[in-house]
Amino acid sequence: MITKTSMKSHGCGEIRKQDIGNKVTVAGWVSAVRDLGGIIFVEVRDKSGLFQLVSDPQKNPEVYDIFQKLRDEFVIKATGIVTERPAETYNDKLPTGDVEVYPTSIEILSTAQLLPFPLNTDGVNEDIRLKYRYLDLRQDKVLSCLKLRHEIVKTIRNYLNNQNFLEVETPILIKTTPEGARDYLVPSRVQPGKFYALPQSPQIFKQLLMVGGIERYYQIAKCFRDEDLRADRQPEFTQVDIEMSFVEQQDIMDMVEGLLRDVFKLVGYDTPEKLPVITYKEAMDKYGSDRPDLRFGLELFDIGDIIMESNFEIIKDTLKKGGIVRAIKIPGIASYSRKEMDDLTKLAISFGAKALANIMYLEDGSAKSPVLKFLTPEQAEQIKERAGAKAGDVIFFVADKPKVTYDVMGRFRLYFGDKLGLIDPDAHSLLWVVDFPMFEYSEEDNRYVSVHHPFTMPNLEDIDKMESDPANCRSIAYDIVYNGNELGGGSVRIHSSEIQQRVFKALGLSDEETQEKFGFMINAFKYGTPPHAGLALGLDRVVALLAKTNSIRDVIAFPKNSAAKCLMTDAPARASEEQLRELHLRLTTKVNQ
Repeated sequence: MITKTSMKSHGCGEIRKQDIGNKVTVAGWVSAVRDLGGIIFVEVRDKSGLFQLVSDPQKNPEVYDIFQKLRDEFVIKATGIVTERPAETYNDKLPTGDVEVYPTSIEILSTAQLLPFPLNTDGVNEDIRLKYRYLDLRQDKVLSCLKLRHEIVKTIRNYLNNQNFLEVETPILIKTTPEGARDYLVPSRVQPGKFYALPQSPQIFKQLLMVGGIERYYQIAKCFRDEDLRADRQPEFTQVDIEMSFVEQQDIMDMVEGLLRDVFKLVGYDTPEKLPVITYKEAMDKYGSDRPDLRFGLELFDIGDIIMESNFEIIKDTLKKGGIVRAIKIPGIASYSRKEMDDLTKLAISFGAKALANIMYLEDGSAKSPVLKFLTPEQAEQIKERAGAKAGDVIFFVADKPKVTYDVMGRFRLYFGDKLGLIDPDAHSLLWVVDFPMFEYSEEDNRYVSVHHPFTMPNLEDIDKMESDPANCRSIAYDIVYNGNELGGGSVRIHSSEIQQRVFKALGLSDEETQEKFGFMINAFKYGTPPHAGLALGLDRVVALLAKTNSIRDVIAFPKNSAAKCLMTDAPARASEEQLRELHLRLTTKVNQ
């Protein structure tokens, strides 16, 4: 498609050999100026790409005079006839590399100062890039990420529109509710002492849309969470929010697989017709993670039954108290030095382990380990057989509370997958993880909290465990995982006010708290609520992974840094005393200027 406007006939990257002989007008930024002793070559750039302009003082001295004034990032407009480049000067790296224009007229639309950092150069400090983000956007990598984001969003909308979904916007100023991360609060000027919250997700409203009969809803939704940041988190982020009525878990999974099939085609990956499905328990037992990377092996395995028959009293005591032990076989590292093994122990401790045990299988067929004194030869052989270990391999194992053991061994697995080069960067692993726990115990809150959110339907087989055995109550929840990253998650929702109230009670909410926080939702469920389910995909993360960049900041036009600050606008900033008075607020502690 030709990008034609009143100021230009073509985008810089759109001109081809078939345009030779035609008059064109291009406009954009000067990307490079090369003076070859009489003839000046200028690369002009816009969103569509690069194009070469040439000026010869013998052909058009007026244009040549302007060419001599051009500097990087000047904005110019030029008009001329398209000609073919001499064959020996073709640039095969550019779609426009076989054509050029000797302008008959050129205009400097805007000049530019020396940039604070060079464009398209590696190693520029990220804070500098974010401070001058409007310049950073001109870089090929950032622009390509935003183009990919656009194509992904367009594909998502096309797919869902064709599936008879209705795009509906939900409120940004809402009521603060418990559970989840910390809310961003917005004080009300007209309701003194009261606050709105910015939505962590449209969860409540999309369920109420189902009560309202919308049946198929989606939204490219802005969400907000006041939490500590990292590469894949931002205080404001975007999710693809989806909800459907009269469906079960498989209906959502089928629909999302079709959606991702279209999205992944944009980067040349044809997803399988049906994605593999594993349970949460299997994911944790085999991979130590509820978002397992299946591009490589190194599965964990249980040796608890063998240990319980041994004299390894420290681990036996841990197991008797509800702990678990998990082991992993790492091939070909039995030749590691004592220091290298000590470093691995330090690494495991940094992951949260109290200790790391190992058994090394030497090239002569013998086994070497301090833990062998606690095992009979038969028990040691059982462990070796279960691991499938051979000469040169090492078995590592950790015993602790389940959460600690899984986390340590899961991270240990990923460490060796990377260190040993077992992860193919061009491989793809998409799968579903299902049957998540309904609740998990929070040491900080001294109570059970929701693993997903309090509107998730418990597994009907486990519904009576909510009160009697909440730790073993499963939910009808599911996550979609790609290369060890959670792309999104969802659940079948509770559509019964009775079940919803039981869940609130299991979470320790009194009837008064339930009514205060969720009374409108409980009341809505009394007027005929269809069975419904949904899912939210993290759009920023999807784009970042498909763009093969390590940070979602690279795929957001104007992101915050790791301190949740916009370095370009210097937000957040202090409010004036007048603004605070209007909001009925007063700072009670001194804040650094």
